[in-house]
Amino acid sequence: MRKPIIAGNWKMNKTAEEAHAFIEAVKNKIPSNDNVDSVVGAPTLFLEKMVEDTKGTELKVAAQNSYFEDSGAFTGEVSPYALGELGVDYVILGHSERREYFHETDEDVNKKVHAVFRNGMTPIVCCGETLEQREAGETAEWIKGQITNALKDLTEGQVSNLVIAYEPIWAIGTGKSSSAEEADETCGVVRETVADLYNRAVSDAVRIQYGGSVKPENIAEYMAKDNIDGALVGGASLEPESFLKLLEAVK
Repeated sequence: MRKPIIAGNWKMNKTAEEAHAFIEAVKNKIPSNDNVDSVVGAPTLFLEKMVEDTKGTELKVAAQNSYFEDSGAFTGEVSPYALGELGVDYVILGHSERREYFHETDEDVNKKVHAVFRNGMTPIVCCGETLEQREAGETAEWIKGQITNALKDLTEGQVSNLVIAYEPIWAIGTGKSSSAEEADETCGVVRETVADLYNRAVSDAVRIQYGGSVKPENIAEYMAKDNIDGALVGGASLEPESFLKLLEAVK
């Protein structure tokens, strides 16, 4: 049985003071991690304080990005080694905004996945299609390609323990969302791709999230589906009350 995982992605929002206030509001109200893994993905500026504030609680901290080298002359980049040393638990990689605005490629994502594992953290690997690709019937092939490239040269053990987030690009921050049935179908494509690349045991172990305008009012529909093990949530994760409601909706 795969444990659900709900991860908030704050994107480029909040100040350090607001981040601290959020953690103080939720950290003692998080459900037992026997039932769900609870994660908040925050801007790099706040990570050290958030790791400190969440020690001894059920809430885990994610970075929103990492570079693929541990150190060097890479001005402005985020070292995976430094993230691991801080005590960060997860790193979100390959989000569509990173791909679109910062021109990250599948090859970049794969290198970053290896770097995150090398430094003792868990990658949350994003994939997703545009509206044009969906309407052209290209979703399955596109997703297969993204997953195949992202997982290149990973071991069975690594893939079994990472998280994959399927986020249709046309549903991110638009108020539109893929139906639970559509989301489950595409998450099924992800799972079958993993099975083809590795084996059924690995595909049965990997956790797959859905993301794209998920909120407390609709999360239960997605979580009821066989191939969906959690959610990567943007706007609805920004307020403590909303974030807690997302967790409470997971049975």
